[in-house]
Amino acid sequence: MDGNGDKKTVKLRIYRRDPKKESSGRFVEYEAPVEEGMVVLDAVRYVEQYVDTSLAVRWNCKAARCGSCAAEINNRPALMCKTRVDELGSTITVAPMHVFPLIKDLVTDVSRNYEIDRKIPGFTPKDMQSPWRIAQMDVERTKEFRKCIECFLCMDVCHVVREHDADYVGPRHVVKAASLDMHPMDTLDRSEYLNRSGGLGLCNITKCCQEVCPEDIKITDNAIIPEKERAADSFYDPIARLFKRARKGAEDGV
Repeated sequence: MDGNGDKKTVKLRIYRRDPKKESSGRFVEYEAPVEEGMVVLDAVRYVEQYVDTSLAVRWNCKAARCGSCAAEINNRPALMCKTRVDELGSTITVAPMHVFPLIKDLVTDVSRNYEIDRKIPGFTPKDMQSPWRIAQMDVERTKEFRKCIECFLCMDVCHVVREHDADYVGPRHVVKAASLDMHPMDTLDRSEYLNRSGGLGLCNITKCCQEVCPEDIKITDNAIIPEKERAADSFYDPIARLFKRARKGAEDGV
């Protein structure tokens, strides 16, 4: 409550644009009542339900598990359902993720990510008859990457994706490749794909992607850097290349 007994409100500046009807967008101001424990998604949904039903917003679980409510809140990529209103001040700016094509208002088209995902070579295990025995260290290492909820905030914050969208697969997909490469039973090396087709060399490891990850995945430290090291060993280390060629020859019976 304020000094006059009126209920406290928060001001929202929400980006509005329908690409089918408008060539440029604008920020429209709304007000929403503040409740204890309120998150940005609550405020945006209040606007959608009670102020302007034409507002387009994507959400599903409201529990930070689906990643569908990703947006840029006060110019920082974040999940609306995980960002508390009382930590942002009296005015909150909400915009769609910049790096993806806009569908309407706060909703973007993230389908490109699934197209990239299909290009990454799948899990290819060893031909073994006995049960798999995997060390706990290997379980923990790959388990971290599987926490990804595909919110694509890491893609949105990545300046390389923003500037070289067609040339770099992006941090989320390096994580996917690393989760397979680091599985002890997998037989492939996806660093070749990442290096030659995925633009891995464009990443300059600024760690901005892991700073916005809602699952606290160490994207740069535990996925991108190891894949870059693997690519360097495979393609630029002459001794490693010699061993790789010899091993391939042995597997082929040469």
